[in-house]
Amino acid sequence: MDFGRRLKELRKQSGLTQQQLADRIGVTKSVISFYELRERSPSPEVLAKLSYVFHISTDWLLGIEHNKTIDVSGLDDEDIKAVQLIVERLRNK
Repeated sequence: MDFGRRLKELRKQSGLTQQQLADRIGVTKSVISFYELRERSPSPEVLAKLSYVFHISTDWLLGIEHNKTIDVSGLDDEDIKAVQLIVERLRNK
């Protein structure tokens, strides 16, 4: 999957419009559209902002890393263990 498709998928999963995402990262709606249509590539600064907004690695967004990660910042050890158990159970379905 390429950057444009990944971005669109993340945006839709987050319930954001192109305009809302553009506002969050400081670009125009048309720039988001260009990214999703693969007509432009993002700068490193924009990649970092997108990574922050979606809590993902830039490597995953660019298709370099294929494992999706979950941001557990702010959770205590007990909560992190609960998340790990849920993920493991879902894998074993």
